[in-house]
Amino acid sequence: MALLELNDVHTYYGNIHALKGISITVEKGEIVTLIGSNGAGKSTTLRTISGITPPRQGQVVLEGQRIDQIPAHKVVNLGVLQSPEGRRIFPRLSVRENLEMGAFTRTDKENSGPDMERGWGLFRRWKGRASQYGGTLSGGEQQMLAIGRALMGRPKVLLLDEPSMGLAPVLVEQIFNIIKDINAQGTTILLVEQNALMALGIAHRGYVLQTGQIVLADSAKALSENETVQKAYLGME
Repeated sequence: MALLELNDVHTYYGNIHALKGISITVEKGEIVTLIGSNGAGKSTTLRTISGITPPRQGQVVLEGQRIDQIPAHKVVNLGVLQSPEGRRIFPRLSVRENLEMGAFTRTDKENSGPDMERGWGLFRRWKGRASQYGGTLSGGEQQMLAIGRALMGRPKVLLLDEPSMGLAPVLVEQIFNIIKDINAQGTTILLVEQNALMALGIAHRGYVLQTGQIVLADSAKALSENETVQKAYLGME
């Protein structure tokens, strides 16, 4: 049984049919990436999993339990945590307070200390900056903070939505190294990323979305060697 499954999921925005019967699986310990052009349905898939935009048809299953019919805040309580597109940190809260907000729904907040320490270890640039306001951080640092905030909830599945968006190449590499480290420590990750080359470089498997439908699914290595993928998403001729 997969850790996370989407079975024939159809999601709408009003009358707009955004996801048209997609089915994906994420096994425990994997990095799975969704790649595709803008408007393909990648972020909608994460919103559907999180319960923000529930499907009209199909099932979202976590550890054998359907979660598509429960409110978004209860999906979080079950261990599905997201670092959203655009970071969306709290700019007037400190780095420490932003991280503490990630543990807001936990019933064992008194035991969140080790997770805080894990965050300091992963994001070494934060050392000595716990009291700095989130809004004064650079774009890359804010992205790291958004990921760290999600980790404070002890996710069973970490959903990452465009973590490299708007970042300089050197920072993109740092972010992807951090994602690999998080996965190596045991966190399962579903990654949505416009930079398909970087995403396939760290993922175990991937899916290609086009206009709300999955058109390819394979190992990350096989997708990176697929001629169609190379031309359409990797910038290769």
